[in-house]
Amino acid sequence: MRFDTMFLRAGDPGSGGENLASRSELSAFLAGVERRAFKQAMFAVRDDEAALDIVQDAMLRLSQSYGDRDAGELAPLFQRILQNAIRDWFRRQKVRSLWTTLLSSLAPGRGEDDDQDPLETLQEAGDSNREESPPDRLERAQVLEIIEQEVSKLPPRQREAFLMRYWEELDVAETASAMGCSEGSVKTHCSRATHALAAALRARGITL
Repeated sequence: MRFDTMFLRAGDPGSGGENLASRSELSAFLAGVERRAFKQAMFAVRDDEAALDIVQDAMLRLSQSYGDRDAGELAPLFQRILQNAIRDWFRRQKVRSLWTTLLSSLAPGRGEDDDQDPLETLQEAGDSNREESPPDRLERAQVLEIIEQEVSKLPPRQREAFLMRYWEELDVAETASAMGCSEGSVKTHCSRATHALAAALRARGITL
């Protein structure tokens, strides 16, 4: 892995030489920390590609937002950014796992106009902490990519309610306030969205 040159170009604050020392310090820091950061992320998420993405994201954030800081500040700043990136990864995994569990929980025949928010009756998946095999992870990633494609096709209000509830993790009252509608409307939008997504997956031959 050699990230430092790429990130310095992305985060270069100017084209002149006035910040040359700062860029040189940042280059040296990135070159020295990249392997340790990758191992740290790998131990946390146990996935090579995910760890690589996390480290790249952390380095990009550092170079774009803190590239002009003193060399002595770079290590603690980078560690904070890296840990935040790891936490963000786990949050995304949790939310996306919830999406698949939510869609798989829909009982056939349940009306899409039911104003009961599906999340309120959703049971946590019993195997949510089970370690997945590489083929399982690949299959889940493919399904999640399809779900995200279908989310983009939802009517705007359904998409807004769905993302606030199941991505931003707002409760019904908070979502209703943000959308300027009643709590019952939020539940209806979410119910319709989840049924539409479940139907779209079935149409693609996907059974969760």
